[in-house]
Formats: sequence, structure tokens, C-alpha cells
Amino acid sequence: MPARYKIDRVAKLKESIEQSKAIYIAEYRGLSVQQMTEVRAKVREAGGEMKVAKNRLALIALRESGYEVPDEFSVGPNVYTLAYEDAVAVAKAMKEFSKVKANKAFQVKGGFLGLKTLSAADVEALADLPSRDELIAQTVGTIAAPLRGLVTVLSGTTRGLVTCLSQIKDKKEDAA
Repeated sequence: MPARYKIDRVAKLKESIEQSKAIYIAEYRGLSVQQMTEVRAKVREAGGEMKVAKNRLALIALRESGYEVPDEFSVGPNVYTLAYEDAVAVAKAMKEFSKVKANKAFQVKGGFLGLKTLSAADVEALADLPSRDELIAQTVGTIAAPLRGLVTVLSGTTRGLVTCLSQIKDKKEDAA
């Protein structure tokens, strides 16, 4: 019979997992407390949360939530990163942290986007995508470009008329 605190821990993990849009699993062996605090802060800024849990309890919570967990995800000391808002921003934060030479011990193993299992390469490719805000800005810019061109063309005619009238005025002033 499992202890009550383990049952409660699995229930809390399952609740957090079900609220997240993406889950990333990384090994943190060899990181100092300061480095872990730094990566947690970066992930929190990006709209995510990092949880350190016993692999067995985390795997139970993941499986109860409907995830098929590969065996390589359950080896070593793992940190489970949950992306509640923007999955890409959280992946970027983790990738930027692991790029620093001193943080090479932080190794992303993979994760889940929706119910789809991601490899470490998939997570890295996801981190290379533009963020949600950048995509929205690009879309708005693309939509606004024809309108901006139309305004420029329409204002060109009136600008030409004003320039022509200004030159006629200057000629009449010179003649007078």
C-alpha cells in the first residue's frame, strides 16, 4: 500500500500535467543550486514551471494523464518542466540556458506537446520556432502591408498636386 503523501504527490503532479500545454523532461545532474534557481527563473518568466519529482511518481502521473512514456525518460535525476502558456517560449528558455558552457550538465531528454511524444531534437526544433507574439506580429504585418501600399499610392496623387501648386506659387512670386 503506497504512503498517503505519495498518493497526494501523484495527484498534484497529475493536476499540473493536465493544465499544461507541453511537458519537457531534462536531466539536471551536476547543476548547482544557483544554476537550478537561474533556469527555474527563466522558465517562470516564459510561463512555465519546473518540478523535481521522483521518476516513479512522475511516470505514474504522466501515464494516468494518458501519456505513453518512453523508458529513456525515466533514467537519472529528472526535472519536469510544464509549459502552461507558450510551449515555444519555455523551450527557448531551456535551450538558452543549456547553451552556456557552464550549464552543459543540463540535458533535455524530450517531452510531450499535447499527447505527442517529442525527442530531444524535436524540443530543440520547437525552441527554434518564433514565439507566439512574433508570429502574431508577422501576421499583422503581412495583413497591413497591402493597406499601407494603398495609402501610399492614394496619398501620392495629392502629394503631387500639392507639389505642383507649390511650384506654380513659387514661379508667380519670382515673376512678381
